[in-house]
Parts: sequence; structure tokens; C-alpha cells
Amino acid sequence: MSRVKWVALSLAILVVLLLLIAPGALAHVDPVATGDAHLQGPSGSHLFGTDLLGRDVFSRTVYGARPVLIASFLGVLLATAAGVAIGVLGGVAPRRLNAVVMRMVDVFLALPVLLIALILIATAGSGVRSIVLAIGIAFTPGFARVVESSVRRLRTAEYVEAARVFGSTTLRTSWRHLLPNLLTEVVVLGSSAIGWGVLTATTLSFLGLGVRLPAPDWGSDLAAGATNLADAWWLSTFPGLAIMATILLANFSGDHLMRVLDPRAGIRLGRSFRTLATHLSRHGGDTAYESA
Repeated sequence: MSRVKWVALSLAILVVLLLLIAPGALAHVDPVATGDAHLQGPSGSHLFGTDLLGRDVFSRTVYGARPVLIASFLGVLLATAAGVAIGVLGGVAPRRLNAVVMRMVDVFLALPVLLIALILIATAGSGVRSIVLAIGIAFTPGFARVVESSVRRLRTAEYVEAARVFGSTTLRTSWRHLLPNLLTEVVVLGSSAIGWGVLTATTLSFLGLGVRLPAPDWGSDLAAGATNLADAWWLSTFPGLAIMATILLANFSGDHLMRVLDPRAGIRLGRSFRTLATHLSRHGGDTAYESA
């Protein structure tokens, strides 16, 4: 990677950390404080303009990153842990048990991710915790299918067969030999899936099922500005650009990790990611904005 790309990636990661830990270092205005400057365009006093209530759009965009990023990170982490557990179980299980486990996974794979998330949100209620649970459960089948396929390939490797010959149990073999060799693939898939998590989280908020106004959130602010897009383009443009930039950063980070951690496995990891990405893109939140 060139020096320019390294600097750009480092700056982007630093900004993300600031958005999570100390958003006040970037925006000094209270994101929910109203004012007399209603629907003012971008200017020196308000970089991203103001909304209908005179609130600073820049501050709302900065502070709105936290719920989206937290929900995406924790949701993908939950999906990764559950997907790896189910995938390893299905990969090392006998043929009949494997058929049962993976047919259940296929049933959930056939359901749209957004539909699963909507059902969970309707059951558990709205909020960041519900979005984390929704992303975690909805993304788990994709991870499980990818991991199960990799485990079935690795279980016939010579070092795994040798471990079995020397009396290694299935649990020990999975822990000592299979999981370490899945680590690179899981890390790459997880980092790349964060972008889909951001899209799902903002979609749920856009539909009114996530963080509620007046609390800042990219999806909620995007929906609030959609009705004034012709007269006040900045209300939806800047939260939308923030969503796009975050998704691009997640995808770029995943591709970079794939090259750095295991360059020889690039083709295999690329295929695995395409399997997961195809599932998410077919059944994810890509049509939510249209339906809304």
C-alpha cells in the first residue's frame, strides 16, 4: 500500500475513533439545541447548515455517528461469534446433523435481512440495543454458511487428519487447528460486513424503528430532511454522504486486511466475501429507502 493510502486510512480510522469516543472534539455545538437560524444553508457559522428547528446539521451529523457505529460494530461482532459457532458445528458434525443444522441456516438465508430485522424490532422495541440484536441475528446465517464451507474444506487437510490419528477429539481439533486457520477469513468478512451493518442500522432508523428524534442519528436525520430535499438539500445530503463514506471505508479496510493478513488466500477470501455480500445485497436493506 502506498504512503498516501496509509495516511488516508489512518486519518479515517482516527476520525472514526473520535466519533465514537469524543464527538465533542469535532463538534462544539449541542446537537439537540434549537436556535433562531431556521433552514440556513452551509456557511461559516454553520458548516452543514441548520434544520427546521435551527439545530446545527454538522453537530447532528457528528453526534449521529455514534449510535450507528456502535450498533453496527456490536451487531457484526454478535453475528460473527454466532456464525462461527454454528458454522464450525455444522462443518465438523456428522452428515445427518450437518444436514439439519445447515438446512435451518438455509431457511434463514432465504429470508430478507431487513424482514428479520423488522420482526425483531417489532418484538423487542426500537433503540440501539434492538438494532444490535437485529443485525446480529440477521447476519448470522451468512457467516455460518461461509464458515461451514471453509471448515468442510479444512477438515480434510493433512494436519487435521494427523491430529485425529494421534487421538485429538473433535472439540480439541476445532479449537487448536480449525479456528486459528479461520481467523483471517473471519476478520476480513467481519470488517467488510460492518458496511452492511451501517446500511441496515440507518435503514431501520430511516423507517422510524431505530433512534428516535430529536436524538441525532444518520438514518433519522436523513428521513427528516427527505421532505425538504428540494428547498433544503443539505438536511439529507450530509448524513447521506456520511453513510456512504463509512460504507466505503469498511469495504476498503476489509480489502486491505485481506491482502495484509493472508495474500495467498485472496482468491478464496474474495469468493467467501462475495458469497456473504451476495446474500446481504439480495436480502438486505438496499430496497428500504425505495419502499419508504
